[in-house]
Order: sequence, then structure tokens, then C-alpha cells
Amino acid sequence: MKKEENIKVGISIGDLNGIGSEIVLKIFEDARMLDFCTPVIFASIKTMSFVKKHYKIDINLNGINHINQAVIGKVNVLNCWKENVNISFGKEDKTIGEYAIKSLQKATKALKSDEIDVLVTAPINKSSIQSDTFKFPGHTDYLNQELEGNSLMFMVNGGLRVGLLTDHVPVKDVSKHITTKLIEDKINTVHDSLIKDFKINKPKIAVLGINPHTGDNGVIGNEDDKILRPALKKIKEKGKLVFGPYAADSFFGSNNYQNFDAIIASYHDQGLIPFKTLSFGQGVNYTAGLNKVRTSPDHGTAFEIAGKGQADIGSFKEAIFTAIKIFNNRNEYAEISKNPLLFSKKKI
Repeated sequence: MKKEENIKVGISIGDLNGIGSEIVLKIFEDARMLDFCTPVIFASIKTMSFVKKHYKIDINLNGINHINQAVIGKVNVLNCWKENVNISFGKEDKTIGEYAIKSLQKATKALKSDEIDVLVTAPINKSSIQSDTFKFPGHTDYLNQELEGNSLMFMVNGGLRVGLLTDHVPVKDVSKHITTKLIEDKINTVHDSLIKDFKINKPKIAVLGINPHTGDNGVIGNEDDKILRPALKKIKEKGKLVFGPYAADSFFGSNNYQNFDAIIASYHDQGLIPFKTLSFGQGVNYTAGLNKVRTSPDHGTAFEIAGKGQADIGSFKEAIFTAIKIFNNRNEYAEISKNPLLFSKKKI
């Protein structure tokens, strides 16, 4: 296994008019962070020097043109473009969106070729990134195309882990997307991630219902009875510790969530509202189910405070630590799996 300081953490810079660049430089202003990883920021030394000057951040940046030039103990900035970028903090701008995608694409390419070990993505503006060549609603869908596996949005904060059956889907279309196959695929992804990425040997997973009160025996919709319950029964019969469906309105308020290693919500707001209420500012968005490790903070571009020096670094810092921890856990799992005798003696 790599020593932590040798783990290359690639950082896509996100929307430069947002708070991402501020947060990234503030995090690595603390030199102790370089004991945990070697950062490679995908942007340009000109751009990051402008950000550094704007926020008066005391940090030394090491501009490089190739990843193999990255230096341990330094904050490396890979030049992804040469020209000056016109940054207007707080404004939505298609041109800035193009730079966000250029950074993401180059970082993803480096991740695929093992030039970096993990990827941490700064927030993008979903409107600014749309173009004829990039038509994804966000990072997760793009990475699912580029990396092997079946992606799942997995929100993580300590022992609280919330996955989603459907993510960026309009509420009116949620029930159309939830099929037996989708339920099985997502639960399998969460189950495998809990074992390999979080070292939980026999994970317990709770699933929230699709309709209010899980349908009240068909009075408020029949999707829970006709799709969700039969699917969960089938999965249980295969030996997985899966429970539910639970009524979502009381599940978190009753602290029932603390009895499980992960909770799977049926749709975006059903899972993310309670997650962010319980952990905002410290939560991490982890893309489970891929052959590479990618994390991001649990917040967006925050245009309303961009450029003002008010951004909180907590979530992004946790995203970096979580990526490193998952990378190490995966490597340890792979090593142990090669030796059945060692596997039987050591708790995963």
C-alpha cells in the first residue's frame, strides 16, 4: 500500500465563479494536509495565482505541465490551459462552465490512467456546463459513463450513509424509474461498498418507501406493495440484511437510522434533506459503485458568497479525507482477498 503522502489526490476545480477554488487553496494553506496526500489541482497556475491573490491566501503553488512532475510536499497545479480566465465571482457564465468541464475531463482521464489515485471534485453549476458535447446533469452521470461500474450517489458523514435509488430525476418521474432491477442493482452497490470501502463485514441496510406511509396498503399508491416489497423480499432470501420499506417521515426523527449501516432513499430530496439537516458542512458525496474513488463536498457553488472569503472548508476537507480512507480500504480489501487464510482471521 502507498504511504499516505504519496497518494495523489486529483482536484477538479469546478466553477471558478463559485467558492470551490477558494476552499481548495484555504485547505492546503495548512501545510499539515500535505502529510496526508499530494494534491494535484487541475486548472492553471495563472488562474490559481489570481485566486490566491484575491483571497490573500498564504500558500506556495507548484505549477506543472505533466502529472509526473508533481512534487510530494507541495501543492501542485497542473496547467490545463494557458490563457487568462476572466473570473467574475458569483455570476453564472457559460465560458467559465467550459473551464470547469475541461478540468473535470482532464482529471477523469488522469484517474482512468492511474496518474492520480483519487478524484475530489469542486462544485459545478449544472446550467453553465451544458453544451453540445457535454449533456450530463452532473458529475455522477458523467463519471458513470467514463468509469467502469454502476454509480450510486452515497452521502456519507461518519456512521450516517444515505444512498439513492434515483438521484437527479424530477419527482413526477420517480416511480417510473424504480424497477425491480434498479432496486437490486442499487442495494447490491451499497452492500458491496459498505464491505469494500467502509470495512463493514455484514452490513445492515434500511430502505425508505416510495410513497407517504409506504402507500398505506394501496390507499396512497401501490408502488411499495407491487415493486419495492417483493424486490426486498427477494434480496433478503439471498442472504443480505435488508430491511423495510420504512415510512420516510418518521425514520430519521425517531433515530431509527442509527440502527443501520446505510439507508437507501427512493428519491433525491427524501434522502438528502435529512442527511444535510443532520450533517451540513461535514457531509461528503461519494460516488459508490465505480472502479475508481471520487468524492465531493455536500454543497454547491454558493454564488451568493463567492469572492467574499466566507466559504467553509469543512465539507471539502472531509471529502479529501474520505477519498484517501476509501482508497486505503479498497487496497486493504484487495490484499486480504488474495489470502483466504488472512481474510478469515482479520475483520474487514
